[in-house]
Amino acid sequence: MNLKEQITEDMKNAMRAKDAGRLGTIRLLLAAIKQKEVDERIELDDAMVIAITEKLIKQRKDSISQFEAAKRDDLVAIEQAELVILQAYMPAQMSEAEVIAAVAKVVQELGATGPQDMGKVMGAVKALLAGKADMGMVSTQVKAALTK
Repeated sequence: MNLKEQITEDMKNAMRAKDAGRLGTIRLLLAAIKQKEVDERIELDDAMVIAITEKLIKQRKDSISQFEAAKRDDLVAIEQAELVILQAYMPAQMSEAEVIAAVAKVVQELGATGPQDMGKVMGAVKALLAGKADMGMVSTQVKAALTK
């Protein structure tokens, strides 16, 4: 069963359980997936579904920080609940040590020497770690590796 089918099954289970919060979040994710499929006239694979899920997770994190700044704890709670549901569809996240090792390997393979190689290294690392690590942390580790 691919990831899209799993999400659809989870939506059906949420409907049966009458879990409105979970159902709404899953429908939002499926709508984003369907929109991408219709726009590009393709069938999405797991990697593309993960990319869409990552985008929605990033949106939730941004919303949480904005709502916290505005002292809207009610909206923060809703966004955090959606965030937990969306994160369940992501692959296991790599630890910081694993990210550092992967970045060091890519830097060595590409022969990157300084900050001018940031784009080249980030492109390779992003392809390697997409969905497996927080790209903000990856970017920080790439900068650190290239400024040594």
